[in-house]
Amino acid sequence: MIDYEVLRFIWWLLIGILLIGFAVADGFDMGVGMLTRFLGRNDTERRIMINAIAPHWDGNQVWLITAGWRAVRCLADGLRRGVLWLLCGR
Repeated sequence: MIDYEVLRFIWWLLIGILLIGFAVADGFDMGVGMLTRFLGRNDTERRIMINAIAPHWDGNQVWLITAGWRAVRCLADGLRRGVLWLLCGR
């Protein structure tokens, strides 16, 4: 049987990996969004830059939702409903 402390460490490690994955993936999106003003000389170039990240835009949010749900499972039962409400965007 695996020790409780080891399981806790694995759980928090998984949450950390998921949050790092979100930060990397969403950082790319935010970086392209910030650079459109400086690198896109006209509307066509800006649209090309935005369309380059468009297929991955919503997929990056899965990292955040998955990490958020993992963190919710670590909370007490009384806090889960409120955090779940926030994760669902209500």
